[in-house]
Amino acid sequence: MLYFFLILSLFYGNAQNTFKIPQDVERILFLGNSITYSGQYVSYVDAYLTLQYPDRDFEIINVGLPSETVSGLSEPDHAGGKFPRPDLHERLERIMSQVRPDLVLACYGMNDGIYLPFDEGRFQKYKKGIHWLNNQILESGASIIHITPPIFDSRKGEAYANVLDIYSDWLISNRYTNNWKVIDLHWPMKKYLEDRRLEDDGFVLAKDGVHPNDMGHWIMAQQLLLYLGETEVSKINSVGEMVSRFSHGEAIWKLVEERQKMMKDAWLTSIGHERPGMNEGFSMSEAMRKKDIMDREIRSLLTN
Repeated sequence: MLYFFLILSLFYGNAQNTFKIPQDVERILFLGNSITYSGQYVSYVDAYLTLQYPDRDFEIINVGLPSETVSGLSEPDHAGGKFPRPDLHERLERIMSQVRPDLVLACYGMNDGIYLPFDEGRFQKYKKGIHWLNNQILESGASIIHITPPIFDSRKGEAYANVLDIYSDWLISNRYTNNWKVIDLHWPMKKYLEDRRLEDDGFVLAKDGVHPNDMGHWIMAQQLLLYLGETEVSKINSVGEMVSRFSHGEAIWKLVEERQKMMKDAWLTSIGHERPGMNEGFSMSEAMRKKDIMDREIRSLLTN
């Protein structure tokens, strides 16, 4: 099975399609777990679209939730037995009714194998959850782009790294079996890590094997932007280099990042969830008031 998936990955990795954001798309929603909630890659994409398309009124909304799965699975002792992993099934309807996105980007898989060696039953739960998510989004009238999960560092456990290889290749295969839109960031991240370790054996993209550092998030954002047809980012090595190409780029990026950090907590609180220990943030009305101020600052910088 592993050999089969490796062959698939080589084929699919060279067949990354592209998608141009339609002109009528304004609200873009990101779904995912703690990596999405951390949000650097979301902010990088937001900053790029803001700088590159100042006349487009994109609103990038992040409702990633730490620990979440789309499979509904959880370890018996998750978080030391304090709470089970939250399940996207519990909140998706509220997300869609409140956010009303035009386009959804969803990144699941990292938590869905619950950090255990490959098991066909868990794999079926993941596939069922992804199919359910895909159908729910399409039924709402929005479009969806699936994102392969980031890598799990094999030095933290080869068995689970293999699980995410398999999950990623299955997602990619749906480009052809179901005509899904799928962004592959898993294999580019894996290749980048392997190449860098040829030069520096101690190099990491995630200290804990799971949560990418800033470079890891840049690779994620880069693959998303390449999928969206932004070919010039292939030659850019960091978000700092990206924003430096624009007038007031760094200042705008910092404002975008601040806006993202504020709004994700406001959205999560407004929508509701079952994950304890999260920041409440501002009420939605107060967050929107502050967002309007930031939006005006960004527009002012874009026009000067």
